[in-house]
Amino acid sequence: MSEVPPNHPLDRPIWSALTTRQRELAEGGTDARRFPLAIAPFADMVDMSPRSFAALGALLSGPDIAVLFTPDPVPVPAQFKVLLAETGEQMIGVPADHSVPGVEIVTLGAADVPAMMALTELTKPGPFSVRTHELGSFLGIRINGELVAMTGERMKPGNYTEITAVCVHPEHRGHGYAQALLSAVARQIVARGEIPFLHVFTSNVSAIALYRRQGMEIRRRLHITVLQKQG
Repeated sequence: MSEVPPNHPLDRPIWSALTTRQRELAEGGTDARRFPLAIAPFADMVDMSPRSFAALGALLSGPDIAVLFTPDPVPVPAQFKVLLAETGEQMIGVPADHSVPGVEIVTLGAADVPAMMALTELTKPGPFSVRTHELGSFLGIRINGELVAMTGERMKPGNYTEITAVCVHPEHRGHGYAQALLSAVARQIVARGEIPFLHVFTSNVSAIALYRRQGMEIRRRLHITVLQKQG
């Protein structure tokens, strides 16, 4: 694992994204911010003070959730309940070039949202909503007209761009589709002068192994916490 420099934008990727390149999407203010829920459930705070937690709570209503990626465990106050508290690995690097002969990679857009939602619901790569595709470029592979694999871009903290929604239909795995899409999305990111990174649950050892084989490395471990207001 690489040495972690202090106060790096990737240590608090959600806050960094919502205060830099994606600040125009941010809901909230100086103490707490989130993406619109139709885009992603990610949120963060400037610190872990009672004032910041109060500001986060003010952004949530009813069944709304807030997903936090933080370098340390979140000291959750009583007004919130924890729906999930796990760790994830933050991986960084440019995936190796990979292509699948005879397979075309296509750019996905608004018209593809129903198929993208169906694929992510089946494969569970992480949060994906009706407007998630607006965060960046999404690429896919269709076989006989069916979307069977996709990946794209999500958070953009500083000079970094997150690769997300890496998923392949269970009946179409083992053909190198994920590697080809990782490579294609990474090339777009690097062409803009940015650095690719991604997140994966610590427990997902097969995915971590895939990303390592592609040439990515673990930068650091983060805490993934899903909160909801009590009552």
